[in-house]
Amino acid sequence: MAIVTDTLALSLGDPAGIGPEMIAAAWAARGPAQLPPFFIVGGAQILDAAAASRGLDVPIARISDPGEAANAFSTSLPVLDLSNGAADDAAYTPGKPNRNGAALALASLAEAVQLAITGKASAVVTSPIAKSLLAEVGFDFPGQTEFLADACKLPAEDAAMMLAGPQLRTIPLTVHCALADVPGLITIDLICRRAKIAAEALRRDFGIAKPRLAIAGLNPHAGEDGKFGDEETRIIAPAIAALRADGIDATGPHPADALFTARARPTYDAALCMYHDQALIPLKALDFDAGVNVTLGLPIIRTSADHGTAFDIAGKGVADPGATIAAIRMAGECAARRMA
Repeated sequence: MAIVTDTLALSLGDPAGIGPEMIAAAWAARGPAQLPPFFIVGGAQILDAAAASRGLDVPIARISDPGEAANAFSTSLPVLDLSNGAADDAAYTPGKPNRNGAALALASLAEAVQLAITGKASAVVTSPIAKSLLAEVGFDFPGQTEFLADACKLPAEDAAMMLAGPQLRTIPLTVHCALADVPGLITIDLICRRAKIAAEALRRDFGIAKPRLAIAGLNPHAGEDGKFGDEETRIIAPAIAALRADGIDATGPHPADALFTARARPTYDAALCMYHDQALIPLKALDFDAGVNVTLGLPIIRTSADHGTAFDIAGKGVADPGATIAAIRMAGECAARRMA
């Protein structure tokens, strides 16, 4: 897939969440934040109202083609009219999600992703959605990562989620599952597959010539030689040995309670974690307002802010746009490396 533009496509997210106001705030900060040009797919009225809720002066420029976005971006927020007759009639009701809003969020997401797939956008930055409401309007995926993989005609296991901030990058090997299920899901093949996806993405999109991967243990003290569990010796260590045999700089199994300390973090470029909270707790503790969710393994670039819809504070002017700004900046940097 050839990228033919340096302009990013942003999905609107759930109109009742903080996504629209974060987009408006990001555009308002575009100069100081040194953001690349971007446009939003659908939701012009929503964005106008969201900007007003924060007291921001954000002129909206409705465009009919992505190619118009770059020229409009310096003076207005470009919003691409939805194609294929998709509904764009949701009202701005912060904190009160509804089916119309979910339908608009899904239409915006689907079109933004297709624009990236066809090269009409250099990357896609997705805004927060409410998966339970989306399920009511036809969204049949655990999350946006799986949706992206399906849109790119890839099996879900070929897409990996990486959480990235200024101080840390983490990759959860298992994501939305019960903690009790994790030991049975961890396999040598899973570790090797995700590590190879991570290493390639760090080289291609982040400019790290020789990525260093630290792989966490599953159990306390990384099992302590089998005293607290044998997954480290039976699964994780053999996977690390296989990765090293393939030329990947992988180390571990590391005790997770020491892996994210200030002393340890400079020794690796990304940490592979065994389960959701093992990866997300340290990232959010260190970089909550600048955390970015990056989907690895895709033919397109996809980032998103590492937070949810935050319905409880939507429209109140208190949400921090830092993570949205970071997601837009990171998408632009990754796209530039692919276009170089």
